[in-house]
This record gives sequence, C-alpha cells and structure tokens, in this order.
Amino acid sequence: MTPSPTPPRHLRSIATVSLSGTLVEKLEAAAAAGFDGVELFENDLLTFGGSPADVRRVAASLGLAITLYQPFRDFEAMPEPVRRRNLDRAERKFDLMQELGTDLVLVCSNVHPDALDDDARASADLAEMAERAAQRGLRVGYEALAWGRYVNRWAHAWKIVREAAHPALGLILDSFHTLAVGDDLAGIAQLPGERIFFVQLADAPQLEIDLLSWSRHFRNFPGQGQLQVERFLAAVVATGYRGPLSLEIFNDAFRAAPPTQIARDGMRSLIWAASEAGCGERLADAPSFDGFEFLEFAVDDESAQRLTRFLHPFGFHRAGRHRSKAVDLYRNGRINLVLNHEQDSAAAEHFELHGPSVCAVALRVDDAAGAIERATALLAPEWCDPIGAGERRIPAIRAPDGMLIYLVEPDASGRSIFEDDFCLVGDELGDELLDIDHVTQALPHANTETFVLFYRAVLGLQSEQLGEVADPHGLIVDRTMMSANRRLGIHLNVSQSRTTATGRFISATAGAGIQHVAFATDDVVAVTEHIRERGGTILPIPANYYADLAARWDVDAALLATLQGGDLLYDRDEAGELIHAYSDTFDDRYFFELVERRGYRHSGSVNAAVRLASQAARLGAKTA
Repeated sequence: MTPSPTPPRHLRSIATVSLSGTLVEKLEAAAAAGFDGVELFENDLLTFGGSPADVRRVAASLGLAITLYQPFRDFEAMPEPVRRRNLDRAERKFDLMQELGTDLVLVCSNVHPDALDDDARASADLAEMAERAAQRGLRVGYEALAWGRYVNRWAHAWKIVREAAHPALGLILDSFHTLAVGDDLAGIAQLPGERIFFVQLADAPQLEIDLLSWSRHFRNFPGQGQLQVERFLAAVVATGYRGPLSLEIFNDAFRAAPPTQIARDGMRSLIWAASEAGCGERLADAPSFDGFEFLEFAVDDESAQRLTRFLHPFGFHRAGRHRSKAVDLYRNGRINLVLNHEQDSAAAEHFELHGPSVCAVALRVDDAAGAIERATALLAPEWCDPIGAGERRIPAIRAPDGMLIYLVEPDASGRSIFEDDFCLVGDELGDELLDIDHVTQALPHANTETFVLFYRAVLGLQSEQLGEVADPHGLIVDRTMMSANRRLGIHLNVSQSRTTATGRFISATAGAGIQHVAFATDDVVAVTEHIRERGGTILPIPANYYADLAARWDVDAALLATLQGGDLLYDRDEAGELIHAYSDTFDDRYFFELVERRGYRHSGSVNAAVRLASQAARLGAKTA
C-alpha cells in the first residue's frame, strides 16, 4: 500500500507591523529568519520612498511573497454617499495590490459610528467589493475585530461572508480577536477550510484593560503569552485550511528591538505553535529534567580568588582541576560550581563582556540527543566546545544572551562528567547542601519575551507565577519558568528602573545573567550557623519583619525566636512551610539563598521585598 503523501506545510508569514525599522529592513529581517512572505501593513507602504512596484521587486529579490495587504477599514454597511466612496476607495487599493503583486486584502469589521446594524447590507457591500476584486483576479478577506461596532465575533463575520456567497470573498481568522473575547473555538473546526482565506496568530498576557489598548500594545508571539493559541490553531487545521499562517503582533517593545531578533523569535514561535497544533514538523519531546548539573562562572585569576573566598563559608571545597584547562571544580552535596579562567575560551570572551558572571549552566536531562534535535529545529543550534583526549563531549546550545546551556544525561558507564574531565581530589562531597533549588536570571526589559519563548519552546518549561516585587528604587517583575516535574526552576526578573537590584545587575554585567542561586538544604538553621562560624555573612533582616510574621502566621514563640536569631525568613502555602535566608552579594552582582522546604511548593517571593530592602541598605552603607 502506498503511504499517503505528507501534506505541504503552511506558508509562514509575518506582518511588517510586527517589526522595527524601515520597510526594507523589515523585509530583510523576515527573509533572514526564513519566512516565506509578509503581510504588508499600509503605514509601511505610505512611508516607503519608492513605488509599490519597488516593494514588490525588493520582496521578490529576498524570496518573499506579499501574502496580504491590510487593513481596509470602515467599509461595509455604511450609508450613502459614503458607500459609493468606499467602493471607489477599494478600486484604488486594488490598483496598489496589483502593483505589489498580492491578491488578498484584509477588510476588518466596521468601527465607524455611522455604520448600520444591517447584516444584509454588509453582505451586499462585501459581495460587490469581491466582484470588483474578482474582475482583477483579486480576493477579499473579512475579519471580525474584537471591538467591531456590530461585528465582533468570528461566527457573525462568517454569517455575513456565507450570505454574500461570492467565491472571491472569504473569512480571515485572528487568534487574538477570537481568544481575547473568549469566543467559541469548537465551532471553528466546523468551518469549510476553503472559505478561510487567511489566518493570523498572536498571543498576549492576561490583562484587565480595554480590548483596543490590549491589542495595540501588548500582543506577543505564540508561546509568550497566556492565550490558548495552540488550541485555536488546532481548530483551524481541523477545517482543512492549507493557507498561510501569519504573525500579526502589535507590541511597543518589539517595535523598539532589532528586527532580526524579533523576526527570529517569530519564526521560532511559529514552528513551535504549528508542532503543538499538529500542523507542522513534529518536534522531539522536551527533555525531562533532574535539576542543574553545574553552574560555570567566567572569572580571571583575581576574581577567581575572591569568589573562592566567597564560596568557602557555604561549605564548598575545591574538588578538582580540569584535565586540560584552567578550570576548577567546587562541590557541596550535588551542587557543582565551576570556575573557568581559561584563556582563549568562550568563558574568557564572556568575562571580557560581562566581568565575573555565570557563563554556562548544565542541566541534567534524560535524553540529550533529543533535546538537541528539538533545539536545532527551533533555531537554537548545537554549540561544540573543543575537548581534550579522553574528555567527554557535552552537547550544548546558546541562550539568547549567549550563555551556554549544557545538556548532561546519565552515562551508561555510571561515571560522571567530573570523573571523565577533572582530576578529582578527595572523595568528600559535603552534605550541608543538597542541590540547586532554582536560579534567577536578570533580564533587560526588552528581552523578556525572547527568553520566555526560548525556555518554553526549546526547553519545554511552563510559565507559572507572574508578580511584582517592590524594591526600594522601583518595581521588579518576577516570572517563574518551571519544568513539568518541578525539578528545574528558572525565575526571570525584569525592572525598568536602573537603580533596583535587577537594574544595577544589568548595568554591572552589561546584559542578562544569573543573579541569584538558591541552594536547597534540609537544615537551614544549622547551615546558616556554620556559614557565620566560617566568617560568612547572612543578610540581616529588620525586627519589624518578625513582629509582622508573628501576627500574620501566629508562629510559635520558640520558632519565631530561632528565625529572628538567625535572620531567617518564613512562609507557608497549602503544601507546607519554607524557611530561607540570603547571603551578602558578590560585587553587587550575584548572591546565594539557603532554602529549606517542608513541603512548600512556591518561591518565597512574598519575602523578596524585605530581602531587597536589606540588600539596598547594605549597599548604601558600603558606598557611604
């Protein structure tokens, strides 16, 4: 039996309004990212110095089709004489479309205050427009705006299109306009696919604001927000639709970012969304995680000595030297910290750009090859370090900020990468600390969505908590990315203020980076006592915090005394208790947290404002 042929993939498109720059720069960025075509937004044409034919030539030279011209506003169901003028206006747009080489125009549902609430009139108007378009070999697509005056649901738009009954008139579906108003998805799957002329995709965070502002400023790519874009797309695919899938994103930050970066993010999101909806290349499964295998710090000789002294009170001891590089291993429990001061290496380049900072993380995964296959398909190609004789090759990819992410799976021999690559000294691993509980990555504000998409699509992490934390010098937004088995947690911190702890870190390191590493322990009281005995510092907590704690949680007097005596913080959730403490900061860059979970599942962010205030006070005292 001959197997069924694989259906051709949907043409991939992006709206020019999604990108910054001149029209030519937008087209070049879309082509470089691998898009097949672009939706040409009218404003981009109006501000272009050449003719529509010039746009067509530039696009064709880059291998891009112009998939759609848009928008055509306030057309249907208007009283005379506006109706006649609208048809004349349509003819002029058809002239432009023929010069541009595109056959489809988007007509969005009318928002004009003079529009008539008359479906029959709307159908007749659109049918006449479609007939005029058909005479030129063109088509018309009708879309329901979520804030349309009378037509604001896809089913209503479809009723008007169906009653117009013209082959050159079809429906345009947009995930934002559908999902933002909680419209029906199941009904979409019953539509005839050939009557859907175009599909636009956009995600967005859940916000309690008016629909127009939400749409015009806060859309983002599929996978970056909280709307069910994959379910929407799966319903569209069920119709048999085989036309373009296009990204139409109105986002202030996107239009201020380099177009090549945003276009690449867009392609990554489209590949991911199509796979999730079952209409694209099937991606390898996201890996299952068992936490962090190691963190690697880029240092020079001087900062390596200071960082070693900073680590000592936490019970880390020097456990080995790399066989062929100037790289030292420090360990406690399952926690492995690598200090890399090898010249002419990726770490050295990272140090030159960012100073002493985390340049790489290694994640324990069940299937490194599968993880690399998935990452490569999602435009995150494998990174290969040079290795010496007998050393293990560890597959890696680069995060958007250049940080390396190594993927370490259990070796069939049972040997660890440290046994293969390091000359180990001693066999005492220490037992005060257990493992890395989570890390926090500080990000420039403009890069947030890029990292959310990277972690969600490439690594399969889910976005959980999203909250704001008060720093004495501004607000910090905290977003939690968590693996399905909760063994890997990465917090993303963003602040628009340059003087918050996050802002100062971004300034100090000239970019994104890991600012906060949380170590898990089963006895935080004993660990903090030992840290002090070894000369380390635990961040002091104001007495007022403990007075409030007693009132808020009715904490036992003995426990309260222990907490206050050790500068320990406390929280509860539905699953249990959390006791935690913080270190001082290293060069006002990164700091450590000690975490004892007694069933507790959250991050303890309720105490972040207290920590930030104490850190700010200590910094002020040091610089006074």
